[in-house]
Formats: sequence, C-alpha cells, structure tokens
Amino acid sequence: MKYDLVVIGGGPAGLMAALQAAEKGRQVLLLEKNKRLGVKLLLAGGGRCNITNNIPDYRVLAKSYGPAAKFLIPIFSRFGVSEIMDFFASRGVRLKTEADNKVFPESNLAADILGVFVRDIKAAGGIIRTECEVKDFVVQDNLIKKLILSSGEEISAARFLIATGGQSYPATGSSGDAYRWLKNLGHTIMPLYPGLAPILVNNSKVKELEGLSLNNVSLSLLAANKKLAVEQGAVIFTASGLSGPAALNLSRFLDFNQHQTFELRLDFQPEITLEDLDKLLILLFSKDNKFVKNSLEEIIPARLAVFILNTSGINENLKSKVISRSQRKKILESIKDFKLTIINFSGYDRAMVTVGGLSLEEVNAKSMSSKIISNLYLAGEVLDIAGPTGGFNLQVAWSTGFIAGSN
Repeated sequence: MKYDLVVIGGGPAGLMAALQAAEKGRQVLLLEKNKRLGVKLLLAGGGRCNITNNIPDYRVLAKSYGPAAKFLIPIFSRFGVSEIMDFFASRGVRLKTEADNKVFPESNLAADILGVFVRDIKAAGGIIRTECEVKDFVVQDNLIKKLILSSGEEISAARFLIATGGQSYPATGSSGDAYRWLKNLGHTIMPLYPGLAPILVNNSKVKELEGLSLNNVSLSLLAANKKLAVEQGAVIFTASGLSGPAALNLSRFLDFNQHQTFELRLDFQPEITLEDLDKLLILLFSKDNKFVKNSLEEIIPARLAVFILNTSGINENLKSKVISRSQRKKILESIKDFKLTIINFSGYDRAMVTVGGLSLEEVNAKSMSSKIISNLYLAGEVLDIAGPTGGFNLQVAWSTGFIAGSN
C-alpha cells in the first residue's frame, strides 16, 4: 500500500501532523520506534504536561526563541497559543493557567493529552504502528520513494514527515537518528549540544549551598568579556553548580563549539541597585550588638549569608558595627556580582531539549517542507529551534506539526 503521508516519530509534533493530515482525508501512517507513543510527552511538566505558555501575542511569543523568532512568526500567526488551547478544549480537555503562564490540563495528567491524539488519529482513519525503527530512505530524482525499516520492510508514500525529536533524554528513545538521515539527504545540521540542562561550575564551594532554592536571581552569561544572555528567575544550587528555570534557560546559550570558557555572574538582589543596596548595608551594619551574619539574614537567606561571608574572607561572628568599608564593599560585590566559571553542563541524559539541528534556512515556514527534498516535511525538535522552559518547546512542536500536517 502506498500512503499519502508517512510520519516518522510519535512525539507531539508527529502526533499533531498525523492528526491534521488524517482529518483532511489523507491516508496516513504514523511510525514510532518505541513500544508506545509519546514517551517523552508523558514526562513533560513532571508528568502533568505543560502544553504551552499563555502568551497570546504571537510576535511576543516568537521573541522567546532568539534567532528562530523570524522563522516562527508566520507559523505562530497561523497556529499559536490561542489555537492550541482551543484545539484541546474542543476535544474535551479542560485547561488551566498557572504561575509563569504555564498551561496544564486540569487533570494534571499528560496521558489525557496523549489520549486525544491516539483516539482522534484512529477515528480519522490514520494507522499507528509502534516498534518500527526507520533505518534508511530510498531517494530518486530529488524525491524520497520509500523508507526501509530495521526489519527490512519497505514503505512507500507520496510524502514523508520527520518528527523524531532531538537527542535529549535518550532513555526515552531519542537518539538523534534524524540528524544522520538529513545529512545524507543533503541537509545542513547546525552544531548540536544539550539545552535546558543544569550548569556545572568550577567552584567546589558551591556544594555548601546544595539544595538552596532562590526565587529571584539574575544570571548573566559572558564569554570573551562579552555579555551573551541574561536570565532572571528561580535557581537551585546543586552539588556541582546550578539548576532551576533561570539556569536551565541560560544553558541554551552555552555553545562550547564557539567559546572555550564562559563566565557566570549572579545578582542575588536584582530588584535593588548597587547604590541602594550599599546604603541598606550601611544601615543594617550600624545596628548595635548584631553579628554580621544576622544582619545579612535580613535581606538574604542564612545559608547564602554565611557562604558570601566565607568567600569574602569575613568572619561570620564579627559584630556588624566593626565591618570596615572595604569588607562591606566585598559583601556588596558578592551579592550583586558573584562570579563563577562554567566548566560544562549536564549531558543529554538530563537535558530537556537539543540545541541546534536542521538549519531553518532549508525549511519553508509556510508549509514546513524541505527546500532540498521535494516531498519531505519537518517538524518539532529536529529543527534548529530551542525555547526556554515552561511550555515553549511543546508549543513549537504543536505549531510546526500542525503546519506540516495541514500541507
């Protein structure tokens, strides 16, 4: 049997594409190499599935993706946040918006999101096959004629869509197969590295802060004395560095292919200027019979206060009123501009996304079709797009899958 469309990859982008095509009356086959569909989708948002981030303005939404913004604007204008929320609501999934505009199903069950696609693809006549691993393609006259499974089976179709994701969370079956296929088909793959992953630093003393969670820290990333990115939000100290939303988002810019070393600067009080914080410290330290540690605890957590004093070479049991001007300046600098050197980030096993991927220059944003292979379409994480944490990367999967499946 020759299909109208074969979708490779049963993740969010592939599921959306298969459903759109099937509901338009196309003969659709969805192939997934795992035993079940949507393995990574079921893990999203801690199993609750953070389906998107509630930013209705598609232009504002697109800016969250950095250099990919221009490519995404026409895509989000056709199928953005409002459309995906309406999509699920119309199919019986009630949604809720939580802190930081994160959108979840009211049930808090990722399985409810996956269930929509399984039910509706089958209802539209689409065929789903699991445990089908694609090994290669047969190409003739700039067209894919058929694909070959690891079993040796050959499958023909008028069109093929690759939505196999990246290399993050390899335990879920994400092995980056598509990058090899696409290279062989003549496409350009931009440098790959883990994104939305914990950051590792060279200061062993941060282990003293392990487990400390701070709600509002500004992180600045520098390389060769040039500021590359700034993220502000929650961070969590680990035994070897930092995690939490702000640190994870910053990791998207850690391209060691371009820079050998990165400097990280932390501002533990981003809402107050350096000058105003200095005035506040003068006031706090003027109080009689208080240890400097206790004075600092009025503006930062106790563990952080002790850490800053220790790294500044100041005895935490000194009385505040005897702190010298130079000591106060050291404390001030440590609070507003604490410096760490980044040595690496956690690997793909702990990364939420893969940064890099198929060059957007080789994809038509209006149809998600390849500019190299006439009957090939692309969607999802295989593309050179990486958004911040909080539902942004699932939105790209839904949107690109919708456009690809609709064409």
